[in-house]
Amino acid sequence: MYLKKIDGPRAVTLPDGRIMTRADLPSEDTKRWVASRKASVVKGVLYGLLTREQAEERYRLTEEELNEWIRAVASHGEEALKTTAIQKYRQP
Repeated sequence: MYLKKIDGPRAVTLPDGRIMTRADLPSEDTKRWVASRKASVVKGVLYGLLTREQAEERYRLTEEELNEWIRAVASHGEEALKTTAIQKYRQP
């Protein structure tokens, strides 16, 4: 079996004991960003599956956008990533 050479780990263990692999990340050509896909990218970055730079390049995100997702999850949890609830969690 052939394994493609990649930078970084293939899998990480999350605090709740679940294993997250690169297969759990959204596709590189994702255009519709729902909360669950954003959360997967944030978890991948926070737990070392990919770096911020890799995430920004892979998903064509700006540094501001990724930082906002991370800040929203840190402050209010994954619910804050839903666009319908963004006004509730936005800082004045």
